[in-house]
Amino acid sequence: MSKTLRPLYPLLLAAPLLLLSACGTQVVNPVTGKTERSVMDEAAEVQEGAKGHAEVLKEYGVYANPRLQAYVDGLGQKLAAQSHRANLKWTFTVLDSPEINAFALPGGYVYVTRGIMAYLESEAELAGVMGHEIGHVTARHGAQRATRQQAAGIGVLAASVLGAVLEAGGLSGAGNLASQVSQTAAAGYIASYSRDQESQADQLGAEYLSRNHYDPQNMIDVIQVLKRQEQFAADRAKAEGKAAPSGSGWLASHPANDKRLADIREYAARYKAQTGYADDGRERYLQAIAGMSFGDSAEQGLVRGRNFYHEQLGIALTAPPGWTIQNGQDAILLVNGAADAALVLRMVPPKAGSTHEEVIRKVLEPVDGRTERRTIHGLAATHFTGTVRNQQGQTRPVTLTLVSGPGERTYWLQHAAKSAEAGQRAQAELAEAENSFRALSAADRQAAQPWSVQAVPYPRGGFAELAKASPLPAATAEAQLRLMNGVYGGGPEPRPGAMVKVVR
Repeated sequence: MSKTLRPLYPLLLAAPLLLLSACGTQVVNPVTGKTERSVMDEAAEVQEGAKGHAEVLKEYGVYANPRLQAYVDGLGQKLAAQSHRANLKWTFTVLDSPEINAFALPGGYVYVTRGIMAYLESEAELAGVMGHEIGHVTARHGAQRATRQQAAGIGVLAASVLGAVLEAGGLSGAGNLASQVSQTAAAGYIASYSRDQESQADQLGAEYLSRNHYDPQNMIDVIQVLKRQEQFAADRAKAEGKAAPSGSGWLASHPANDKRLADIREYAARYKAQTGYADDGRERYLQAIAGMSFGDSAEQGLVRGRNFYHEQLGIALTAPPGWTIQNGQDAILLVNGAADAALVLRMVPPKAGSTHEEVIRKVLEPVDGRTERRTIHGLAATHFTGTVRNQQGQTRPVTLTLVSGPGERTYWLQHAAKSAEAGQRAQAELAEAENSFRALSAADRQAAQPWSVQAVPYPRGGFAELAKASPLPAATAEAQLRLMNGVYGGGPEPRPGAMVKVVR
C-alpha cells in the first residue's frame, strides 16, 4: 500500500479523452517502410506518451536510486541509438514495483520494474527485455493499437495508457478497467498486442542486441527466466494445496508458448555468423543492482510473514494463522486460506469527512444500520453494520470499522466475502484481523527492515547454506535463491567462489 492510495481506473479517467479521428493520416512505419493509416503521427505519439508517462509515474512511482536509474537509462539510450527511431527523445525508467514487469508507451517511454531486475542474470538479459519494448515503440505498435480503437470511441491517451496499464498488470481484470472507460470496448483487444506485433518486437529486440554487440541468444534466456517464475509459482501453489495462479505481468502479457520460443531461436540464429559479441556484462549488472530493494519497499509497506508494517504511516496489521497478506497500490488485503473472505484496509481521503459518522454517511449513504464506538489498541474506532444501495438500486450488507490512526489519518477496514456463508465462517478470524490494527511499536519497527539484493561468493554449502542466512521465509528461501540465480528447476550449479545474488 502506497502512502497515497491510487486505484488504477482514475489514471484512465482523469486524463482528457482525445477522440480518435474518423480517417486518421497516412504515416510511414519506420521499421517496415510501408505507409499505414494512423490516428497518431510522430508528434501525437510523443505528446500522448508524455501525458501517459506522467500518469504512470504517479501510479507506480520512480525507484529512488539515481545510480541504478542512470545505469538503466544509459543502457536504454545505447540500444535506442541503434534502433529504427534514434531521433526520438527516449526515456527509460525503473519503477518502484516488486512485480516482474516491463512495458512501453508511444513516443519513446520504456519502463522496467526493480522486480524484474532482481531475477535477470546479466546486462545482456536486461538489454533483451528493453530491446523488445523498444521494438514496440519503433514499430509504432502503441499507435496501431490506438488506431484500432476507432469503433470503440476511446481517446488516444486512454487507449495508449489503458494498454500499458493492462500490459503492466497482465490481462486479469481487463474487463473491469476497460468498462471504466467504455462499456462497449473489447478489453482484450485493447489490452493485448497481436501475435504478429509480439513476434516483430522479439525480432527487433534480437536485432538491437546484435547491433549493440550483445548475443541475441539472450532473448531466449529472458523467456527462460520468466518461465521459471511461472514454474516456481505453480510449485509453490501445489505445495500449499492451491490452484496454480493465473499469469500476470510481463510473461502473461507477452505470451511465450513453444511457437514463440521457436521463433525467438530462429531470430537469434540469424546472427550466429556474426562475431565480436561483447561479454554479457554480468559483473557490471551485479554491481548496478547491489543494494536494490527486494520485494516490498518501505514506501509501500512491508509484508513479513503474517505481519504488515508501514513505517511512514506508522501502522501494523497481523493476519490470522493460515491467512495471507496482499499488498496492493490502493489497499491491503488479509485473505483467508480458502480465498473466499478477506479484510480490506484502505486509507480514507480527508475530503470524505472529518468524523467517522460523516464518512459513513457520505461514503456509504446507508439504507439502515447501526454504529458502535470501539477502541482498538488505544485508537478510536467506529464499527458499522448495515445495508447500502448500489448505483443499480440493489441493496447489500456491509460490515466495516473506521479507525483513527497515527498522523490524524482515518483507516477503513471492511469485511469482504464471496458469499454470506463464507463471511459467517470467517467472522471470528475477520474480527481477529481487524483487532490487530495498531500503531507501530518498537518491536514492529525493529521487524520492519527492508530487504535488498546483494552479490556474494557462492559457498561450498551451496544455496542451502545461503538460505540459512537469508531473511526470506525458511520454507521457500533455498528455492527462491535458486530462482534468482537461474538454476531453479535444473541447470548447472555455480562454481564455488562465483558471485551469486542473495537477499539481505
